[in-house]
Amino acid sequence: MRDYSVWQKRRRECEWTGGSCGLKKMQSSLKSVDCVIEVHDARIPFSGRNPLFQELLGLKPHLLVLNKMDLADLTEQQKIVQRLEEKGLSNVLFTNCVKDENIKQIVPKVMELIRCSYRYHRAETPEYCIMVVGVPNVGKSSLINSLRRQHLRTGKAARVGGEPGITRAVTSRIQVCERPLVFLLDTPGVLAPRIESVETGLKLALCGTVLDHLVGEETMADYLLYTLNRHGLFGYVQHYALASACDQIEWVLKNVAIKLRKTRKVKVLTGTGNVNVIQPDYAMAARDFLRTFRSGLLGQVMLDRDIIPAC
Repeated sequence: MRDYSVWQKRRRECEWTGGSCGLKKMQSSLKSVDCVIEVHDARIPFSGRNPLFQELLGLKPHLLVLNKMDLADLTEQQKIVQRLEEKGLSNVLFTNCVKDENIKQIVPKVMELIRCSYRYHRAETPEYCIMVVGVPNVGKSSLINSLRRQHLRTGKAARVGGEPGITRAVTSRIQVCERPLVFLLDTPGVLAPRIESVETGLKLALCGTVLDHLVGEETMADYLLYTLNRHGLFGYVQHYALASACDQIEWVLKNVAIKLRKTRKVKVLTGTGNVNVIQPDYAMAARDFLRTFRSGLLGQVMLDRDIIPAC
């Protein structure tokens, strides 16, 4: 395994901090909430979940939605569910909000959880309020919009984007279902105050939960290449028409840049003065490598494969 300890300082510079202000606003809204849906990325079902959500949830019914299932290798899905159950998470659904896969299961499951909970009686108020929480860019707003498409046949109510930080505050209630009458609260993504390891931080970064420039695109591309090779996933070789798999990120990025015709001029000081030299644009190649992975063009990947129980 590569030695990523040299990135410890870089990790501290990135400030993997949790938003205590956002959590306080969530807690202040919790009194009117009947159930909490926690959304996380299916490629990292164990890594990066904010442990502070457990304190936030209190006694509220809790449903864990592992989104972006279309990008995750779920051949060992049963083992994933088993490990989550061992951690006390018995209510888990896998979804793909882009194509509305498994979305229709959410409202019935939430209703079941509420009916089986200690929800105080308020027969005069037949509506339900659900809070959606999670780390940044895992699809919370996409989930809300998907539910509206399924149950109300209407368009977007929550902004979505391909980078973290789109939702910046606890929003007003958004109706997602008519019968039963269900409203959802979208919330900003909140990372844990401390990430348990550099590798966990890099997994979160690959899934887009933090801005790429905070970690470094070439650093992330290096870890991605290491992960793909370690798990025998060589889709990048075919996608970029490389001669073979390789563990050297510089060689891979150089060939990716050449294939994409991404170059840049670099001034080189020589004995006769400055000379402009054309070099492969490694930064652009790393950016494309990450984009290709995130769009699923390199195949389905389980970044938490080493954490899945062996039996």
